[in-house]
Amino acid sequence: MADPSSYRPKPGQIPDSPGVYKFRDEHRRVIYVGKAKSLRQRLASYFQDLAGLHPRTRTMVTTAASVEWTVVSTEVEALQLEYSWIKEFDPRFNVKYRDDKSYPYLAVTLNEEFPRVQVMRGQKKKGVRYFGPYSHAWAIRDTVDLLLRVFPVRTCSAGVFKNAERTGRPCLLGYIDKCAAPCVGRVSPEEHRELAEEFCDFMAGRTGTYIRRLEKDMMVAAEDMEYEKAARLRDDIEALKRAMEKSAVVLADATDADLIAVAEDELEAAVQIFHVRGGRVRGQRGWVTDKVEAVDTAGLVEHALQQLYGEESGDAVPKEVLVPALPEDLDAITQWLSDRRGSNVSLRIPQRGDKKALMETVGRNAQQALVLHKTKRASDLTTRSRALEEIAEALGLDTAPLRIECFDISHLQGEDVVASMVVFEDGLPRKSEYRRFQIKGFEGQDDVRSMHEVITRRFRRYLAEKEKTGEWVAEDGEGGEVPADLPEDDGRPKKFAYPPQLVVVDGGRPQVAAAQRALDELGIDDVAVCGLAKRLEEVWLPGDDDPVVLPRSSEGLYLLQRVRDTAHDFAIRYQRTKRHKRIRTSPLDAVPGLGDTRKQALIKHFGSVKRLRQATIEQICEVPGLGRKTAEAVAVALAQAVPATAPAVNTATGEIIEEDDGGTQRWTGEQS
Repeated sequence: MADPSSYRPKPGQIPDSPGVYKFRDEHRRVIYVGKAKSLRQRLASYFQDLAGLHPRTRTMVTTAASVEWTVVSTEVEALQLEYSWIKEFDPRFNVKYRDDKSYPYLAVTLNEEFPRVQVMRGQKKKGVRYFGPYSHAWAIRDTVDLLLRVFPVRTCSAGVFKNAERTGRPCLLGYIDKCAAPCVGRVSPEEHRELAEEFCDFMAGRTGTYIRRLEKDMMVAAEDMEYEKAARLRDDIEALKRAMEKSAVVLADATDADLIAVAEDELEAAVQIFHVRGGRVRGQRGWVTDKVEAVDTAGLVEHALQQLYGEESGDAVPKEVLVPALPEDLDAITQWLSDRRGSNVSLRIPQRGDKKALMETVGRNAQQALVLHKTKRASDLTTRSRALEEIAEALGLDTAPLRIECFDISHLQGEDVVASMVVFEDGLPRKSEYRRFQIKGFEGQDDVRSMHEVITRRFRRYLAEKEKTGEWVAEDGEGGEVPADLPEDDGRPKKFAYPPQLVVVDGGRPQVAAAQRALDELGIDDVAVCGLAKRLEEVWLPGDDDPVVLPRSSEGLYLLQRVRDTAHDFAIRYQRTKRHKRIRTSPLDAVPGLGDTRKQALIKHFGSVKRLRQATIEQICEVPGLGRKTAEAVAVALAQAVPATAPAVNTATGEIIEEDDGGTQRWTGEQS
């Protein structure tokens, strides 16, 4: 625990002007970002008597080891810079909203030559127009199915589109007039883009224009006795009206507004947002957050506005934003929103009428979301804090282990030996820092030796990162020289730059002893080690003859089990990926008449392709179901084959896994 007075700036050193400040820990990692109208006054508030600080603020300033600031011209610039730094550094003490579920969006890919309408989830992409979010994907598909009658925009995938171009025949939607079929040249790229833009305008709430235009065209067609055209236009109008009826009218004056409500307690907060366009609710989403900093309702609203509109512009920012409390820097926030929209934005608290009633509905949704979230044990801040305190007490640690790393070894009968490293910070998984290792140089079921190697490699890399002066390892795993304008301590996460307070190994006393021996050999004495044995869920410490037994109801034991199980599952998935690759690229594929059953029988009998290659024909004949002729064909195929050097492929996602010279792999996917 650091003493804030040890890094307090000298009197008169801090400017009395707007700016953004960063607190860093002893490893130079950014742990908090804030903005202020007056840097001098704001920073002075952090360096008062610790007893007078909010508990969360006290934790932050005692974790930090330095503070620095950047002066800007206006409060709007400070707001923009604060948002950029929070996105870049992901500070652990800043409020970070998490979606309470995965919401689907209706997306129009205007960044393509032939825009496509589709359902999308996850992070938004540049050049794509989004509508929603929606509660269910089927609601999007129903709406799109109705609108394609009037706006026949492409909905097919790139593969289907290219196949139609190649064959000159459109897909089924092209034949039933629910796609303009740009793939076969029925419309030009310009005409198809115009259709897509009209689709976007309708979804953005400008519905009356198109319905009035269609009604006028229908009347003209009827007067000209073009009754079939008039009937088709009548059906188009009905389709548009049915699509509009799927969204209930909540504001009679066709208002475009976003309503934000907050439900909170001392530890957590839930935010609900209703997106109203043309007086109808076009989308709804929710966030939850732990109160890791001292923040009131107005502060939560400000953070929500930053996250909601930080990457949006144009019509995505509505004319009116209704909130339960006004942010402290109201003028700066309003100016920032207006700049993003390109016109004035009203930010206010509804006082009466339909808008106040709708805000109450949004508030009830927020309260229900908070109650639901509180029932999820793993996300509860109080529970996580208690779990970390129990672990510290049981293992005799001075402080709670805020960063825990767990290692597990996986193999199949001594083949394809791999290891996993998972990271938990503040009791939650830090998936971006998960790592996978290949164990090379020896064969066999030697988990102890494998554990010693993995711990050695991980902490040797930590020591190397610690001693670096000019090299930066990028997030994609590639090394390179740091640019001249990029400081070496820029706060960006590096591969192995941060040590854990606790290393957990999957195993008992032998594995724990191997891990401790590896740390001792590297001269690392400030990292605790323990092991969790599966059989009785006993916690083993280095050098102890008896395990530590935590109560079955212990939150600390629950967290250790969760960490251990996550590492185990992660290692198993990687081991299966390697095994599937080995089987998929096996030279046995070249043997005619040798099916999967007999391939597996051969691998099971000999243990590996390497050992099978060394076997004689007589030994191969000993495998049940293999005759001499097949055994000779196997021997010939293995003798002619070159050991496979194909890259590892994640069978779940199809992406190639890059690997460095030491056999360490960085995982970038999402955990299933």
